[in-house]
Amino acid sequence: MSNVPQDLRYTSDHEYLKPSGGQDGVVTVGITDYAQDQLGDIVFVELPKPGDHFDAHGTFGTIEAVKAVSDLFMPLAGEVVEVNTALDANPGVVNSDPYGEGWMIRIRLDDPSAADSLLDAAGYEALIG
Repeated sequence: MSNVPQDLRYTSDHEYLKPSGGQDGVVTVGITDYAQDQLGDIVFVELPKPGDHFDAHGTFGTIEAVKAVSDLFMPLAGEVVEVNTALDANPGVVNSDPYGEGWMIRIRLDDPSAADSLLDAAGYEALIG
């Protein structure tokens, strides 16, 4: 069974959104435990640059596993303020710690209240069965 932390918000594309303590409107984005499990061994992650802006559901990067390459989708509209460059050297940390060291980007949301429109943990658990 996949790990679905109760304090996060989720998308139907299997990204999560986690508030970044203290910075107003800044959230951390990554893929869920379910997504990394479905992908298998992750070998490469392509991420945007700080300052890039994306609309909700826009493709912000790609993730490559041994068996597939998948797009990464922006949960909500916002500007990238930080990128996890540690994934360049060790993309496999997404498999071992997707909600911790395996985070991908931090974004400043255009509309922080829009996070309420994403799935809560119960909704995401229902989605993945």
